[in-house]
Amino acid sequence: MSLPIPTDLSLKGKKLGILLSTPPENPNAETVTKLGEEALRSGVDVYLYLIDEGVKNLQNPLLVELASSGAKFFVCAYGCQQHKISTEGHPKEVTFCGLVVLSNIITGCDRFLAFN
Repeated sequence: MSLPIPTDLSLKGKKLGILLSTPPENPNAETVTKLGEEALRSGVDVYLYLIDEGVKNLQNPLLVELASSGAKFFVCAYGCQQHKISTEGHPKEVTFCGLVVLSNIITGCDRFLAFN
C-alpha cells in the first residue's frame, strides 16, 4: 500500500503560534527568532506571545525585529509589570495584552509551540 503524496506543500497562509517564557540568555530566544524568521519567509502567519520571563526579550532587538518583519507580536502586560519592564517606547507593532489573546492564539493557529 502506498501513501498519497501531497501535491501542495506550501505553508503560505498557515498560522503558527509561538509562546516564549524564558529570558534572552536562554537558547530558546535564538530558536524562536530563527523559527519566526523562517516561517515568515515561507509565507506563514506568525503569532508570537511573550510571557513570564519571556517579556525580558523586549530588549532583544533580533526578536523584536520579527514584529517589523510581519509577525503579530504580543507581550503579557502583567508579566511586564512583574518584571519591571517598561511598556513605553516599543515599536507600534508590539501589543501589550492579557491572557485572552494567548488563548485566542492557541485556538486560532494551525500549530502552536511553547518554549518554556
